[in-house]
Amino acid sequence: MQITLKQPDDWHLHLRDDAMMQAVVASSARHFARALVMPNLVPPVTTGQAARDYRGRIEEAVQAALPGSGFQPLMTLYLTDTTDADDVVRAAADGTILAVKLYPAGATTNSASGVTDLDKVMPVLEAMAQNDIVLCVHGEVTHADVDIFDREARFIETVLEPLRRRLPELRVVMEHVTTRDGVDYVAANDTHLAATLTTHHLMINRNHLLVGGIRPHYYCLPIAKREEHRQALVKAATSGDSRYFLGTDSAPHTRSSKESDCGCAGVFNAANTMVCLAEVFEEAGALEQLEAFASLNGPRWYGLPPNSATMTLRKTDSARPVPEPVAVGDEWVMPFDPARPVYWEVV
Repeated sequence: MQITLKQPDDWHLHLRDDAMMQAVVASSARHFARALVMPNLVPPVTTGQAARDYRGRIEEAVQAALPGSGFQPLMTLYLTDTTDADDVVRAAADGTILAVKLYPAGATTNSASGVTDLDKVMPVLEAMAQNDIVLCVHGEVTHADVDIFDREARFIETVLEPLRRRLPELRVVMEHVTTRDGVDYVAANDTHLAATLTTHHLMINRNHLLVGGIRPHYYCLPIAKREEHRQALVKAATSGDSRYFLGTDSAPHTRSSKESDCGCAGVFNAANTMVCLAEVFEEAGALEQLEAFASLNGPRWYGLPPNSATMTLRKTDSARPVPEPVAVGDEWVMPFDPARPVYWEVV
């Protein structure tokens, strides 16, 4: 059995910078035509010029790793309390950026510069709404009194829904949705709202992280939830609904930083996302919907054409191994282990 689909895109990718970027960028460029690159570097990518500079470094790294590759990084800006609305509008108008990313301060890796109060960034959000610029949101509150497993649902209730009532014309992507609350919210709103779903949240639940010992390579933010939520994500991804599309949230960290006494959040799944998705979609009896999820819905949302090149995935007789670790200097980045056999390969 095999399936051919238009070459996929990744609508949520962390490439980091410098040696880490140079080590991991080929894992994405081999399989994806385009990727929406997240801006949470240190320091973050907060201006149009910083985004242009970062894009140039990515393009250089791609050509060094895979000469002749047509991989296209699509850039985002990191929204802060002091973001300049005019700079955002100019960067979108000249094609530098495709979206702006909202991180609540302290929500995830390198989010210390995130938004502390939406009122402080309303002029920027209003300008984005007027100029049809997409807002991508890390949808979690960070209040100490909110349980980590409830952060997404509380964000929808207390931040996202009030914002969308205030600015109904603003186009919003809920990034890396992890709960039934999230997919139900998207399903109940038929305009100006979409969601990305990650490979790992479609495959693991919180038992994989915590049962039998803490497994730090499954630790990510938003954190994996109960099995009922994973099943809701799979149902949404395989439904064919154009409001859901692939954003891997592939986020590399060195093995030592993952396995430390305060391990970093992030799953590096770029190297095996497509074969893992084929397993998930086949299991759900929806293999025919994989192209829509991975290759069509995202470009449609962002107003881009689908890719002309194709990818073929083939079912194999034996389970395929997890990809080899990626060397970064004297360290390693460990690829995502899907915690189940995967019988697909990219031809």
